[in-house]
Amino acid sequence: MSDQLVYAMEVFLNGLMAGVLYALVALGFVLIYKASGIFNYAQGVMALFAALTLVGIMDGQVPFAHLINAMFGTELHHFGWHLPAVVAILGTAAVMVLLSWMVQKFVFRHLVGQEPIILFMATIGLAYFLEGFGDIMWGSDIKKLDVGLPQGINAWIDNVTFNIFDYGFFIDNLDIVATVIAAILVFSLVLFSQYTKQGRAMRAVADDHQAALSVGINLNFIWVMVWSLAGFVALVAGIMWGTKSGVQFSLSLIALKALPVLMLGGFTSIPGAIVGGLIIGVGEKLFEFAIGPMVGGATENWFAYVLALIFLVFRPQGLFGEKIIERV
Repeated sequence: MSDQLVYAMEVFLNGLMAGVLYALVALGFVLIYKASGIFNYAQGVMALFAALTLVGIMDGQVPFAHLINAMFGTELHHFGWHLPAVVAILGTAAVMVLLSWMVQKFVFRHLVGQEPIILFMATIGLAYFLEGFGDIMWGSDIKKLDVGLPQGINAWIDNVTFNIFDYGFFIDNLDIVATVIAAILVFSLVLFSQYTKQGRAMRAVADDHQAALSVGINLNFIWVMVWSLAGFVALVAGIMWGTKSGVQFSLSLIALKALPVLMLGGFTSIPGAIVGGLIIGVGEKLFEFAIGPMVGGATENWFAYVLALIFLVFRPQGLFGEKIIERV
């Protein structure tokens, strides 16, 4: 087997792992859009805010410490504790649920029935608010997130592939864990939407709000539930990305990488988010490997958007999206 083919196999596997991380962010978009028709531009910032909150709770950081010290001349920074990762994750999940409830109650509850562009602009405002609020609350310095997930090269895969190909594949343990967690999360969401009362109500709201109201479904409850699920997905994505690259404000830009994923998989399909993420992840890695050296490299920055543009031309609803048919 040629060396180039072996290298391509390694790149393919790493692309699958990267695609799962993209799909994790895209899941939050799909959940909210499917139930309420709102394209939540703030999903990436929610992942950032969740990661910031998790680090702050784990390290015992005093919220708004810089603001309090500036106002009262104190030197408060930490409470003096270091919580276990599990406890901190549960606390952060509670914060994200509370945040979701407040967003629904104080923002989107008052925008029911408005034009989609108004709802979209509201999510842009929410994104900038959360980014600034997170800065004031936890500070803007780059933070290290360590919840005990394994990192570094997987020795078993390295040894097996070296024995077979005389070349060890570099596969990160964190990417493997992210793949497993994403698979469990997607499977759980599919089961929830198909076989639970709340999941069926969510699908009913997605199909027709007025019809759902007529059979007694509480729209406010469903929307809070959906935003809470999206907040939980943002927490998982924030943990994975924060562990991988550190908790910094550029983390919010992962939302931009989720847009091509949604265009490929469809805005209303949970499995589509996963498939779209895998296509983008594998495609950009293989394209960089095969074509990048010929065009000067850095193709990963734009490949996903070009691929999404092609899909918009030939299949605007995505691979798994519902085809829109209108009578004229």
